Amino acid sequence: MLSDRELDDCAGLIDELTAFAIDRILADRPRSDQISTKSSAADWVTETDLAVERRVRELIGERFPAHRVVGEEFGSTGDDAATASWYIDPVDGTTNFVHALPFSSFSVVVVDDAGAAAGAVADPYRREVLSAVRGRGARRDGEPTHCADASTLVGGIFLTELTMQSLWPGQTALMGALAQAGCVTRILGSNALSLASVGAGRALATLIGRFNLVDCQAGALIARESGAEVRHEREGILCAAPGVVDEVLRLWEQAENGS
Repeated sequence: MLSDRELDDCAGLIDELTAFAIDRILADRPRSDQISTKSSAADWVTETDLAVERRVRELIGERFPAHRVVGEEFGSTGDDAATASWYIDPVDGTTNFVHALPFSSFSVVVVDDAGAAAGAVADPYRREVLSAVRGRGARRDGEPTHCADASTLVGGIFLTELTMQSLWPGQTALMGALAQAGCVTRILGSNALSLASVGAGRALATLIGRFNLVDCQAGALIARESGAEVRHEREGILCAAPGVVDEVLRLWEQAENGS
């Protein structure tokens, strides 16, 4: 497990990485010849994704050469038995980025044998950074932040995301049940930022139907350190204010069972 000194060093580097990523993402939109696709025609990648991840990998390698790095664009490098691994999503919400919809994020987290240790989710368009270090609470631009103090879903916001461009099982039924309960659902297009929004107290809960280590761990750490509950359920992850987590789980189960 990383020591307190190592956590301090990781957190310091994370501050540098988020500042760089914000500036690079905002620098300019990629030209058409700098945009391509990966696994399908709906799976975008841009030169910005690649440039951000390249530079982040370089900086981590300079500071922590013994650590493993796993990125959205370039996969895994380093020893699988390393004491710590870094997970990078250079632009989480690339489809939004390609179409100039200003809702995407940069996500980075370092993980040791005890789980997510330090991480951040940066919203370039607000120039806002949500961050957390294990056991030290969550922060928004360096100031403490907390999940919502709520005992009901009524009037609140529930965030979820598609799996690529597809619905996950029970998603539409759950959204309907939430509407009946008086809670509105939003699909914004960035797993990391949606999860971190629970930590910022903006959303009562976020449910990602298909959990991905690269783009979900940082946001989940921020939510947990803000006081939210984090549950790994089915193939997904739920981050929710403690006062509403049971209600969300009940509605999700009912939606899956068709009741």
